[in-house]
Amino acid sequence: MSKTAPRLAALDLNLLVVFDAIMRDRSVTRAGQRLGLSQPAMSHALTRLRHMLKDELFIRSPNGMVPTPRADELATPIRIALDGLQQSLEPVQFDASTATASFRIAVDNYAAIVLVAPIAAHVARIAPAVKLDFRPSGTLDVLDQLDRSELHLVIGPSAATGERFSRRRLLQDQFVVVHRKGHPSARVQELSAEKLAALPQLEISSAQFGTDLAENGPGRSKPGPRPAMRAPFLSAAQILATSDLVSVLPLNVARNMTRSHPLVFRRLSRSPKPIEAAMIWLRRLDNQPAHAWLRDVISSVTSELRG
Repeated sequence: MSKTAPRLAALDLNLLVVFDAIMRDRSVTRAGQRLGLSQPAMSHALTRLRHMLKDELFIRSPNGMVPTPRADELATPIRIALDGLQQSLEPVQFDASTATASFRIAVDNYAAIVLVAPIAAHVARIAPAVKLDFRPSGTLDVLDQLDRSELHLVIGPSAATGERFSRRRLLQDQFVVVHRKGHPSARVQELSAEKLAALPQLEISSAQFGTDLAENGPGRSKPGPRPAMRAPFLSAAQILATSDLVSVLPLNVARNMTRSHPLVFRRLSRSPKPIEAAMIWLRRLDNQPAHAWLRDVISSVTSELRG
């Protein structure tokens, strides 16, 4: 026999808020802290949820509260419903000058280096009470966190598929060679892949930008340049400024480095495939005023970089 679904009129919406919080945090205690509820109140709410939905919903394990298949089925519809209800209660217009909103944005290495500072400066100028929480995307399941509303936006290469996501390309960036002023090869205006392969390379270990400099095509099968050293990005500018190493980096990254160190950059005769930065978000937030404002701000900042 199939279980009888609970009637909506008999549903306590506060219980759905509790369900959503436990689903996000995988912990009754942390979910209670998020909602400002005591442990007994959370336990009582979970008991009512289990009785109402006729399912255990969450099973305690060494890794926290593990959702049952039924809870997994309910998670996204409940998240969408709560988001919709929250949006309906928000003002139709978003006044950035007085707003106190908080936005959680995941960024990849390129966006962290090139985009975060100008976005932060622009928002601080026009919306001083808005909080931006930038998070490195490298260790995150960003699509899952978007679904769970743990993130408002992701900036990086677009790998998102599915109708639930919206996407906007921000900019493309070509690659250049960066080295110290007075480098022995500085007389050459452009570097071929062959000449570049003869130079000692610095590879950025903490920011793999994915250049492909191998000579490919009819009659060609030469490997790309091999790195002589690997180092984190924070060390790269100083290493390049005090050695004869060179590094292939996106143009906007190179510009940042040359502002603070005695470095120059030069074009490549055969440029690798450009790096692309895009915004990804949940389509259901397309018309949400605060979210639309944030996307417009980021687009405006990146258009200046394109210029």
